[in-house]
Amino acid sequence: MKKGQIYQGVAGEIRFPNRAVVETAEGEICLVDNALPGQKVEFRVEKAKNGRFQGRLIRVIEKSEIETAKDVCPHFGVCGGCLYQSVPYIQQLRFKEYQVRSLLDKVEDDYKWEGIKSSPLQTAYRNKMEFSFGNEYKDGPLTLGLHRRGGFYDIVPVNECRIVDEDFRKILMITQMYFRTFSLPFYHKLTHEGILRHLLVRKGLATGEIMIGLVTTSGISKEILDGFAGSLRSLSLTGTIESILHMKNDNPADMVQSEETTILYGRDYIYERLFNLRFKITPFSFFQTNTAGAQVLYETVRGYLGTTKDKVVYDLYSGTGTIAQVLAPAAKRVIGVEIVPEAVESARVNTEMNGLPNCEFLCGDVLNVIDELNASGEKPDLIVLDPPRDGVSAKALQKIIQFDVDRIVYISCKPTSLVRDMEILTGAGYIVERACCVDMFAGTYNIETIAVLTKKWNKGVRV
Repeated sequence: MKKGQIYQGVAGEIRFPNRAVVETAEGEICLVDNALPGQKVEFRVEKAKNGRFQGRLIRVIEKSEIETAKDVCPHFGVCGGCLYQSVPYIQQLRFKEYQVRSLLDKVEDDYKWEGIKSSPLQTAYRNKMEFSFGNEYKDGPLTLGLHRRGGFYDIVPVNECRIVDEDFRKILMITQMYFRTFSLPFYHKLTHEGILRHLLVRKGLATGEIMIGLVTTSGISKEILDGFAGSLRSLSLTGTIESILHMKNDNPADMVQSEETTILYGRDYIYERLFNLRFKITPFSFFQTNTAGAQVLYETVRGYLGTTKDKVVYDLYSGTGTIAQVLAPAAKRVIGVEIVPEAVESARVNTEMNGLPNCEFLCGDVLNVIDELNASGEKPDLIVLDPPRDGVSAKALQKIIQFDVDRIVYISCKPTSLVRDMEILTGAGYIVERACCVDMFAGTYNIETIAVLTKKWNKGVRV
């Protein structure tokens, strides 16, 4: 097998992150992203080192016998957003559970595995989407949608996307139609020329409040923006539009961001409810994209943490403070630490709104803030870790270990990072007590994993 060459084979076992073990007719093995077990596929070898090969899927030659899902999204296979929609949901859960447990079992073989918890909603579950302007093919008409699978430049329309509700789809379609009438160019990633960049849509599942953010370069007129807001407000939706924003972004980086935000209608935030709490959500606030799934996730965290009465809880990498506020009503005190200033400000506003005086948020890198907390003399009884995809830095993890708490609950959206950090924690005297998965992203290979680590005991003596 040689790098750059094209081969065919049949996919077998799936390993995280959704890499299938594909065997050619000659018995050669290559890990191929996004192939499903039983599919006959064509792939190109992208990496070859020490007899190990990784490939990129070119096309599916023959479907797998497990691809029996009914009413599959019409954009499946073209849009790069979902990979598992052709298999029944129960099989999707089995894929995810197998991949995560295979990783965790390498670290600890004597823990209670509690399976995978399904998402309460398998369709129309997302409360946030970021669509891109572009074209479906070179010199084609303006398109607003998602990236083509395996592509970087082509944008495919997703007017019937199944992971969002009808309001998202109506907003998407009227935005595309409106801007087609003005012949405004989309922003080209190579030339850094053009105007239209992204469309951000957020909707509260519990409140029905909708936020719409149009991201463009600075070369767009006020008249066009006002007309855009008017066209949106004319829509008949199940939710209510509470915020229409124009976000100027002249930065060449292909990111949904704002250098200057103007309110075209309403306010620059919406509200959402989770449990008995109310959350103010701004354009770039972090909030779990599956609200119904978030309730399952946080209920699991609360159960894994155990009793918090009269206890001090540290929520490290706290984001907008959702977990901290869920825990606060039953705890003595909760301290959240987060490096993003906007997230900390949102957390503080939400905490005051929810009447939680025992919940405090500190802004800064966990690595540095831990030193400040140590200097204050206060120690946590319990720790929740919910770091970014890359996990906890090695230096920060060593400082966390020095708190010497009996129980750590670790939430991870990337199980390979979790496994790496678990190895360090178990080497420092912790054991993996329980673990499970919570599916927050039906139709995709993404998964949230929760593990409980407790201090090791030997004949009644803490090790």
